[in-house]
Amino acid sequence: MQESEFIKGIYINREYSWMAFNRRVLDQATDLTNPLIERCKFLSIFHSNFDEFFMVRVGSLLSDSKLNPDEKDNKTLLTAKKQIDGILSVAKKHYRAADAAYTNIKKDLAKAGLRIKSGKELTDKQKKICKKYFESQVLPLLSPMVLDAKHPMIRFENMNEYMVVELTKSDRTMYGVMSISSKLPRLFKIDDKKKRTTVITVEELVRTFGHTAFDGYNVKSQAMLRLTRNADFDASVDDRDIERDFDFSKFLKHKVELRGTQDAVRLQIDGKADSIKNFVLKTLNLKKSFCLEVKHALDYKFLMSLSQYFDKDELSELKYKPAKPLPSPVPMGASVIEAVLKNDIFLAYPFDSMDTLVRLLDECAEDSRVAAIKITIYRLDHRSRIVEALKKASENGKDVTVVIELCARFDEENNLYFSEVLREAGCTIIYGMGNYKVHSKIISIVLADGEELKYITHLGTGNYNEQTAKQYTDLNIITSDQSIGRDGVAFFRNIAICNIDHEYEKLLIAPRTLKKGIVEYIERETEKAKSGKEAFIYAKMNSLTDKTIIDKLVAASMAGVKIELVVRGICCLKPGVAGKTDNIKVISIVGRFLEHSRIYCFGRGDDRVMFISSADLMTRNTDKRVEIATPVMDGSIADRIFDMLGVMLADNVKARRLTSSGRYEPVADETDEINSQELFLSGKFRL
Repeated sequence: MQESEFIKGIYINREYSWMAFNRRVLDQATDLTNPLIERCKFLSIFHSNFDEFFMVRVGSLLSDSKLNPDEKDNKTLLTAKKQIDGILSVAKKHYRAADAAYTNIKKDLAKAGLRIKSGKELTDKQKKICKKYFESQVLPLLSPMVLDAKHPMIRFENMNEYMVVELTKSDRTMYGVMSISSKLPRLFKIDDKKKRTTVITVEELVRTFGHTAFDGYNVKSQAMLRLTRNADFDASVDDRDIERDFDFSKFLKHKVELRGTQDAVRLQIDGKADSIKNFVLKTLNLKKSFCLEVKHALDYKFLMSLSQYFDKDELSELKYKPAKPLPSPVPMGASVIEAVLKNDIFLAYPFDSMDTLVRLLDECAEDSRVAAIKITIYRLDHRSRIVEALKKASENGKDVTVVIELCARFDEENNLYFSEVLREAGCTIIYGMGNYKVHSKIISIVLADGEELKYITHLGTGNYNEQTAKQYTDLNIITSDQSIGRDGVAFFRNIAICNIDHEYEKLLIAPRTLKKGIVEYIERETEKAKSGKEAFIYAKMNSLTDKTIIDKLVAASMAGVKIELVVRGICCLKPGVAGKTDNIKVISIVGRFLEHSRIYCFGRGDDRVMFISSADLMTRNTDKRVEIATPVMDGSIADRIFDMLGVMLADNVKARRLTSSGRYEPVADETDEINSQELFLSGKFRL
């Protein structure tokens, strides 16, 4: 399949656009302006992104190709099979580029004093040291097995690494296999000389010495491999709601346990051992096209841990300078509750710290005026201070309700754990809302101040996760606006009774009113342009795939609306098509922090309307999830967000422009360099 088939008219295929995003991540691994350790991390992220992509998206497409082989996607009209064929072709090109990136990174690490060696690169002395370590520390944790009638084929577990060997004995040919234990340290330090450290990965140790585990056999060939299985599953409760005592958490736990047993979607294998490759593919009932030959490592997570091999002074040159959050808008010692009752509070992570929000919840746990705290949770830090504050509030007699989304992909087990922790502390736990994922980010606080009820509401674009708040760019507003507060209380009431039809005063809530509201504001700007007035749309999101919204943006462009979009990841809209999308500009920013905030702004000047939201403009968000878009009520905060958008749209360092070819290019700009993230971090642009 040709890459051009992924692009049709004004549309770009979703999967192709995602792979283009991941290629932009890989570009950061080769960008020499990034410190070396950070380049290592980008390469690791590139590979882990592809792991999840194959588990989820390719897994889903494979299921579709079996169930609905003739069904086509609604933009580029490609069947699931066609998309898979194209994905595999493009992925192989990207992996070759990643191999080259790793080769260069290894050279640069060696210059910096850290050598990562393969088995073939070991000196005789190093080989002796490694063999001793392998025999004493690694081999006891391996479980070699020769496959025969009494030792049937093992089940290759999802994302685990294995060594498979082709053996001969007494003129018989057979296969041996052993799993690399996850308990083994990923890297072994061979030596640590002055200004030079040498390490080797555990898979290289197994690749070099693993054959010795099959004593008494002749090893004809060997291969290291890693299997990826379909991790996409349906957690529908349609048939289970008839049971009043049905426990969805137990049902989901069972689904998670089954994740590692689903069909294979990718085989990574090293070397040219064709007999082993054919044997494994036949065993897995997997086509050759799903087999990717690996030149270096099977898993690059070890690149995330290289800091430990450098001293503090060396690291200062090899990593980004530590990010120091700006001072809190509420000084230490002052009450966050009292501050927000006077004025709305704006926080932009990671340039601002989450500490202000945690302080608010800690205060609420102790303040006698606080009667109730309600919160939605999608992803949490493993050592969550948010959870500790909620527990304290519940133990102090506050009414604490937690809507925790158990179906947050790959965080299901963490959320199951915290749901039990919070339940034991006396919190009311709600697992979601029917078959809609609750992806909203909202905290509703009710204060009973005498006979008067007051509301404090937090609305944000990102998770209540202290760690990601240091790594993702997200926007937050804490407000005491009473209409927003009433909407917040109604939102949680409707979640509890599974009602999606409520009419809210200010908030746009998916699946009922968020898309409708966005479309109405796009149409408002379109009508302004048709009547000869200036009309503008500015937006920032992670992904744009919703065809209804794309078509409305195209119609707006054709009417003369000036549209500027910052879309980090998937963008299915192709700008610059003459007569259709030539009024649309799209850039993507991939840099030090993961761009995660969503902003939707319509118009300029007095008629400007701005929202921040938990939702991307994807069908899954607008139609299949419970999402919130909140209007920015405070004019000064709206001005600050608008100014931020302006800086991001002017980025000419980390930004890439989506061209009319459907491909991304560096922004060609002769003005001074603008790196929006670094500018925000420096405090020179005060948020």
